[in-house]
Amino acid sequence: MATFEEELEKIEPVIRKLCNFALLGKKIEVQGKENFIKKGPNIIVGNHIGSYKDIAILLKIVPRPIFFIANRMVFNREDFNFLIRNHLKCHLKDFGLFLDLVLKPIKSLFVNFISSNIGKIGTIPVDLTSSKGIVIEKCQEHLKQGRTIIALQGHGRIIESCKNPFMSPFRKGASLISYNLYTQEDNLVPVTPVAVLGTQRPFLVPGRIMVKIGKPLYITDYFAGGLYETVSRFAQAMEERVNALILESIRAMKT
Repeated sequence: MATFEEELEKIEPVIRKLCNFALLGKKIEVQGKENFIKKGPNIIVGNHIGSYKDIAILLKIVPRPIFFIANRMVFNREDFNFLIRNHLKCHLKDFGLFLDLVLKPIKSLFVNFISSNIGKIGTIPVDLTSSKGIVIEKCQEHLKQGRTIIALQGHGRIIESCKNPFMSPFRKGASLISYNLYTQEDNLVPVTPVAVLGTQRPFLVPGRIMVKIGKPLYITDYFAGGLYETVSRFAQAMEERVNALILESIRAMKT
């Protein structure tokens, strides 16, 4: 049986074309590429404001195979089709519905391809309404095999009600995974903070996307007594670092 990496290599040319299509009209600027971990286990955490465009950006710039935590609806054609239609309607209103109709043949190819292959390349499905225990176990298994997993924080759109509309409060999953692997496996996993700004602009709308990659963080720098205190401190540190990178990006995009 082919490994996830081998399956990913088979479809890499198609993925590259899909990423370019998803980012049409967007000018991409990347800072801090040298901070990516090129070998061994790694968790990449960041904000999530641009739905599939955030995924496309990371697939383009991360210099190694990456494995995502994804809404399990993406694994089903009908559900994924609904997600795309809802996304276009949310961002573009009636024009979004018109665009969904016009692009239906292309969208069908895209949906069928992604839904048919996303499980083959090691993407981890998550049910947003159920327990995350199984997801954490699968993430840990990937990391034990020296892989990189992506744990974006947010709902794929800007949340105006949040203190920082470009970033939702961080969940503790990535921090707990780091704690478990260090305390149970003596495996110190670097966590790379990434901030993305500009992907919130709708599909085909021209704009500038800025990506900032920060230096890796380590759970050992945030130990504070027991599990809960340590996991909370590390999750807060991740959130603060990504928030700082977002603010840097906002200032840079104003220049």
